[in-house]
Amino acid sequence: MQPRPPGSTPVSLAILLDDALRSDGDGFSLRVSLPWIRSLPLASLHELRVTIDGQSAPLPELAPSPTWWFVQDRIVVHSNVRLEPGQHEVLVGFKLLIPNMGAGPNQPLILPFAAARRLELDAPLAAPRASRDLPLEAVGSPA
Repeated sequence: MQPRPPGSTPVSLAILLDDALRSDGDGFSLRVSLPWIRSLPLASLHELRVTIDGQSAPLPELAPSPTWWFVQDRIVVHSNVRLEPGQHEVLVGFKLLIPNMGAGPNQPLILPFAAARRLELDAPLAAPRASRDLPLEAVGSPA
């Protein structure tokens, strides 16, 4: 493997876009983008956790799902924590089990992902996007 040239930056796909944090009736919703180059079964998502302003946000448990997380989709994660208007420090972390890629004999490849951003609650969308929001509850999480 060749070393990266000095000053180069590794390519990464955004997990949290500028408009990811939304107020939502009884709490907030966070739109999480897939940081992988191909669509994955939603069942590949493990150990999802969200922290807002240093506090862990309660989330629904993930349940098995036959649904796919397409590259252009954003998974909508809802929490009943109410947020004040303004900016918030957001941290999201999870693991992805990558199908058809092994990490050793009989070991699937499981990669950790995390993103931290300061996001404005209900920030306007800067430009139209070709993405759809996929409620996590609609794809296998119990209510």
